[in-house]
Amino acid sequence: MTRLDEKNPTPRGELQLRVVAQPKDTNTNGDISGGWLVTHMDMAASIAADRIARGRTTTMAIGEMSFVRPVRVGSVICCYTRILGMGRSSIRIGIEVWCRMPEDEERQKVTETEIVYVAIDDNRRIRALPQTESTEVIN
Repeated sequence: MTRLDEKNPTPRGELQLRVVAQPKDTNTNGDISGGWLVTHMDMAASIAADRIARGRTTTMAIGEMSFVRPVRVGSVICCYTRILGMGRSSIRIGIEVWCRMPEDEERQKVTETEIVYVAIDDNRRIRALPQTESTEVIN
């Protein structure tokens, strides 16, 4: 899945979340924490999963990822999602994080991964996804 080394890449998917990195989000080196980024990635991908599931989902797995550049305070972080696949109760979402540093004109890719969600009911039990006319998978 990794495209982090491509020249002039562009985001794949739909913009789900945009947030500005704040001083409170830093690690001990003064850069934005990787954990903070992962939290926002999960939040963005769950928006897409919940919409498809027409209700609650829960995170089941997060794929491997590498952070290719540090993110600084004041950077605008954008999370893009796309549906990679669906099962009876699961949804596999591809997510890419891009940022624009305060001093930069162009955005840069920070990381990407896949996250799997499972639809759950009000009792937190796995349930089937609703039937839809389109089960198109976007790559």
